[in-house]
Amino acid sequence: MSERPLWRGVLRLALVSCRIALLATKHERNNLHFHLINPDTGHRIKSLTVDEESGKEVERAHLVRGYEYEKGEYVLLSDEDFDAARVDSSSTLSIAKFIPAGSVGPLYFDASYYVVPDEKEGTEIYAVLREALAESGMMALSRLVLFRRERPVAIMPMGKGLVLHTLHEESDLRPAALAFDEVGDTKSDPEMVKLARQLIERQVSEYDAADTEDRYEARLREVIGAKVKGEALETEKEEPPERDNVIDLMAALRNSLKQHAPDVGKAKAKPAAKDGAKAPAPKKPTRKAAPKPTGKRRRA
Repeated sequence: MSERPLWRGVLRLALVSCRIALLATKHERNNLHFHLINPDTGHRIKSLTVDEESGKEVERAHLVRGYEYEKGEYVLLSDEDFDAARVDSSSTLSIAKFIPAGSVGPLYFDASYYVVPDEKEGTEIYAVLREALAESGMMALSRLVLFRRERPVAIMPMGKGLVLHTLHEESDLRPAALAFDEVGDTKSDPEMVKLARQLIERQVSEYDAADTEDRYEARLREVIGAKVKGEALETEKEEPPERDNVIDLMAALRNSLKQHAPDVGKAKAKPAAKDGAKAPAPKKPTRKAAPKPTGKRRRA
């Protein structure tokens, strides 16, 4: 295992168990990092850790964690104190129950980790659990102490392995009713819903990794590169939305469908000929073909 695990322990299902490790799913890519600079000198600003009362600087290596039990009163906690609070989920991932994979809403999912076997002897148990979850369409629920907090977790199959997702507690999430209270009970026109569904169906495609690329960061890199060279970069003008316009929603939906209409004039691709044989020549039309439209259609 080349990467350092974030957690090591035992995955237990009833009377069987295997040693596992958690690996981060994300890696630190070459993101843009910025520093605070004094514009008068061009020097970088340094952050200091200082004593709140005395104002003296304290080295980070000498700092400890403290809990404020009263205003201005703290109890200091050492690593031994945190170890004394260990529970079974600190080192054992015991599967409590199984639920349908789609029964937990996306709002509850937090961070994700790869679950890998931590010893060769446990790979068979690991593989059996992976296949059983995949075939049953279920996911396993458990609890895990990670970063000094016990978190509910869900374990799901992914390809040849397992992925663990930490879950938010119910109390972590704001009630959706508070956010959607102002939406009201507006009734939709069935005809407009039908048009919107047609628009959706015409723009159905497959997921592409390029869909998640950060275009803003790419543009920002161009800006930085231009400033380093002392060049000016033309700013892309963005038209502000017209907020005072009264929009005919029905007409807007119909116009959207026209813009995303499929190219019906395109001929379907013919299958390649087998064994290198030449494809038969297309038959000549029996009547005069209609002239091709000159205007270009806008594609989705």
